[in-house]
Amino acid sequence: MRLYDRYLALRVRLDDAAPPAHVALVLTERDLLRRDAYGTLAEVYRWTFEYGADRLSVYVSVLDPEAVPTLREEIAAVDAPCPVAVRGPDDDRRADAPVQVSLGLGGKHEFTAAVRSIAEGVDAGEIDPGEVDADAVESRLVFPDEPDLVVKTGAERLSDFMIWQSVYSELYFADVNWQHLRRRDYLRAVREFQERRRRFGR
Repeated sequence: MRLYDRYLALRVRLDDAAPPAHVALVLTERDLLRRDAYGTLAEVYRWTFEYGADRLSVYVSVLDPEAVPTLREEIAAVDAPCPVAVRGPDDDRRADAPVQVSLGLGGKHEFTAAVRSIAEGVDAGEIDPGEVDADAVESRLVFPDEPDLVVKTGAERLSDFMIWQSVYSELYFADVNWQHLRRRDYLRAVREFQERRRRFGR
């Protein structure tokens, strides 16, 4: 580890503010076509848990649905420090592993499916419309947990990911592309999170 990286890591560990417990990372299909892209992903897996998080969500926006099986195989082969749950566009099983990866399963689709499930329950007489609340929606999401920090590399725009869950998340846009992401870039994101005063919409 380089000296500057050691300095940042020490600042993270000594700060009175806790690091993010749940980190979300936004990628594109193109990012994973870069040289050693999956090696970078393995490093991010390790950094996330090394610096205080207990959950990582990764969203990969996919333009070509036919690429999903190949991406799934490549991600399954990445060395991870804990179990990984991968979900694709047609997968509605809840992801409850420490590392959760979404391959093209956008937030709009996920939210719509949850609302449709509730509507079907109401129509079948299984759900009282008056009891439908935020918990009812969240219990039907594939990725139910709310990230503390959402990290996006490259361009300062977000993809269709966790639109329900990330409403109160802190956003961090790294000034490097995925292929150039280093430990220090991740640590800078954590440090900025620690320095912010979270308002949770207030």
